[in-house]
Amino acid sequence: MGLGPVWTLRESPVVAEVEIAAAAGAAEAVETTPQNRGGAIARMGWDELERAVAGCTACPLNATRTQTVFGVGNRSAEWMLVGEAPGAEEDARGEPFVGQAGRLLDNMLAAVGLTRTGSDARAVYIANVLKCRPPGNRNPAPDEVAQCDPFLKRQIELVNPRLVLVMGRFAAQSLLGTEASIASLRGTLHHIEVAGRRVPVVVTYHPAYLLRNLADKAKSWADLCFARDLVASG
Repeated sequence: MGLGPVWTLRESPVVAEVEIAAAAGAAEAVETTPQNRGGAIARMGWDELERAVAGCTACPLNATRTQTVFGVGNRSAEWMLVGEAPGAEEDARGEPFVGQAGRLLDNMLAAVGLTRTGSDARAVYIANVLKCRPPGNRNPAPDEVAQCDPFLKRQIELVNPRLVLVMGRFAAQSLLGTEASIASLRGTLHHIEVAGRRVPVVVTYHPAYLLRNLADKAKSWADLCFARDLVASG
């Protein structure tokens, strides 16, 4: 199931309340105006951020999720991987990229000397654009993306990766703010602005897509090699 030969992101009372609520793991952390909410999230550390995500009720997805899917991996990783949204298995387990697509992703990472476990330079960090599963695995709505965007941007800022690998058309379009096709976005170095830093971005296909379109595995292998060479060159 390989891709190629080797496959085997003095305070106002509202903001202060948000930060206190987040520290306590309360839902108020995600129930303010977008401006105040984004500013509060941008000051959170890992523990506060994870509690804020777990208690988020900012969009209707909180009513249908089993649990939130925050992210996994090395929080000081050189590579950060961003997918689209949790599926049924991710919603059940609270971890991104599990099941058959997750196994393919693990093989993809191994082929370029990377892993989702551990804390050394080989270990990546993995997150999604959305932290809750859309019912029926439908595409996320614009408001859902807008509510989750500050969480993802703060994760990227905290990880401070050398490169972000974006997997899937929806994730690429959301993160890069474009409607361009994934075919036109592949093979080019992009950048996003996170907390005043330009972060390099490479786009590739989502593992779930590759399971349905085996011929495109070679293209994803080329994308991974492109990303690996960019990181290696500094």
